Amino acid sequence: MTGARAGGGREISAGRADRRCAIDTIDRLCVDTLRFLAVDMVEEAKSGHPGLPLGAAPMLFAIWDRFLRFDPAHPDWPDRDRFVLSAGHGSALLYAALHLYGYDLPIDELRRFRAWGSRTPGHPEYGRTPGVDCTTGPLGQGFAMAVGMAAAEAHLAARLGPAARGVVDHRTFALVSDGDMMEGISNEAASLAGTLGLGKLVVLYDDNGISIEGPVSIAFTEDVEARFRALGWGTMLVDDGEDVDGIAAAIEAACGDPGRPSLILVSTHIGYGSPKQDSAAAHGEPLGNAAARETKRNLGWPQEPTFLVPEEARAHAAAAVARGRAARDAWLERAAILEAKETEAASLFRQTVAGGLPVAGSGGPLFAAGDRIATRSASETVLNRLAAGIPGLVGGSADLAPSTRTVIEGGGDMARGEAGGRNIHFGVREHAMGAFVNGMALHGGLLPFCATFLVFSDYMRPALRLAAMMGVRAIFLFTHDSIGLGEDGPTHQPIEQAMSLRLIPGLAVFRPADANETAAAWRLAVERDGPSAILLSRQKLAVLDPDVFDTTAGPARGAYVLADAPAPDIVIAATGSEVHLALEAQDSLRGRGTNARVVSVVSWELFAEQAAEYRRTVLSPPLPRLTVEAGVTSGWVGWETGNDAIGLDRFGASAPGETVMQLLGFETERIVEAAETLVGKR
Repeated sequence: MTGARAGGGREISAGRADRRCAIDTIDRLCVDTLRFLAVDMVEEAKSGHPGLPLGAAPMLFAIWDRFLRFDPAHPDWPDRDRFVLSAGHGSALLYAALHLYGYDLPIDELRRFRAWGSRTPGHPEYGRTPGVDCTTGPLGQGFAMAVGMAAAEAHLAARLGPAARGVVDHRTFALVSDGDMMEGISNEAASLAGTLGLGKLVVLYDDNGISIEGPVSIAFTEDVEARFRALGWGTMLVDDGEDVDGIAAAIEAACGDPGRPSLILVSTHIGYGSPKQDSAAAHGEPLGNAAARETKRNLGWPQEPTFLVPEEARAHAAAAVARGRAARDAWLERAAILEAKETEAASLFRQTVAGGLPVAGSGGPLFAAGDRIATRSASETVLNRLAAGIPGLVGGSADLAPSTRTVIEGGGDMARGEAGGRNIHFGVREHAMGAFVNGMALHGGLLPFCATFLVFSDYMRPALRLAAMMGVRAIFLFTHDSIGLGEDGPTHQPIEQAMSLRLIPGLAVFRPADANETAAAWRLAVERDGPSAILLSRQKLAVLDPDVFDTTAGPARGAYVLADAPAPDIVIAATGSEVHLALEAQDSLRGRGTNARVVSVVSWELFAEQAAEYRRTVLSPPLPRLTVEAGVTSGWVGWETGNDAIGLDRFGASAPGETVMQLLGFETERIVEAAETLVGKR
């Protein structure tokens, strides 16, 4: 007997013994429409992944036809349900659904699958295709972003409270594959979702038992259902992936379980109906003309025309569209009533869900000269000042809040049953943390941040890369930014990480030199339309006198003249804590008859955005240029035609921070010697 069973074996619904008869006529027509639109896309492109669409189409249909609330005319409607195809290689199936359900994705775009400039790229891309809620493809990332989306919904609903019931009230659905389940990020994210009790998260697992290299069992034999139950999820099994009614019954049961996220394991056949069914050959290459024709024949689908969408299928899909449009109209009425109220909930709604996030004002310097403050501590002060004026600012760290200084005072903790807390305890889960934050940012209404040590940014790199690719508005804080952190030694001392982050297109990387540059970096990150990384020191740094140094406004241009000299002989450009060494070297050089200009390079990316004339003014070619950063020299030599770089092309060492810095060459005299060599005085 087919159907859906709860994890303990309880029967949810009885299906029919005949797999094909388990779908009634109109459901089967719609499912096969999705299937063969996907097959035709892959055949037209002569590349792609037909296996998942053929096997998983009933799952996607069940979600979109019976549960998903959406309005294709307003794909960014804030209270829509979210759908994440974490198995992004099956993108053709998603595009087929977007077309069938009325999104602005005409059939000509389906015909251009994987073509240059099309809205149907090889993997779903956020911002390119209407209705795509996040970029997926790197397996596991979509799963973790879905967890972040569900957490954002729960947080905003809790913050708005009973007065705004029905204004934030939606679900997050995800479709995942065996590959998603193998990736460690999915386990991290699932553990966090279970801990938080995200009951509006429903994940369907396309359990087809086949991977690229062959049967999944050659590499993956665990009991996935037992694992998820252990992580605090509700689980159900659907033993026939063609049973739309059974899948729908399982989803219905999941939606009725508000205290925990749900995983529905659906037994499917990769490449269903094709000669390649249940084989790895169905995964990542076109079926081929002959096999595609045979698949259509096996499932009773017309051979011609290709890209067929029967009018009955369109009419049936239109009913789901109408339901979504009606839901949005009702939401608009509720939202208007709430916005008209002068209540705390109405104000929060206007500032987050409805009106977008406020930006930080420029203001003046926050910190006075004379103090010595680690930039991580300055960041803590700035974070809390910003949090007071930006209600959507939420976040936390990977079990490092006392070290990264990232607690929003009085903000409460996000927890099971307390989703309104602004401090998120991610646990030691950097990989999932980055994707979780991306999901929160994609959801909208929040400005999320997360924090860990800079050396552990490597664990987050896939999420950082996707954040930049999608252009999400999120802030990634990385403390302990150099060998200056000291005794924890080379395992914790970042050498290549800062430069590595600068290689990611679209990610703005800030390394401030003092407390006021830190405040400026935060302000710029908050205002920036895209992701930012702020690199912060563990060691204390002197606050540069804001009446002498332009540490408040200067960082907005990425790099700026911090301390000039008459008729300079050389430009010394430095970042972070090394700026202070550059200033000391400037004084020493002056006494030896060499005039040096000191440039603080807060952000490569912002500096690159400035006009060429400004960049020339700051760096003054053809003066020789010396750069100083406690990290790899790769990238610095040749930077804006730089001549020499003081850096570190080896790992650090365990000792007090000042000792490590000095013995590895980050001292005033080395800068002086290098500068004099460049100007020909040695």
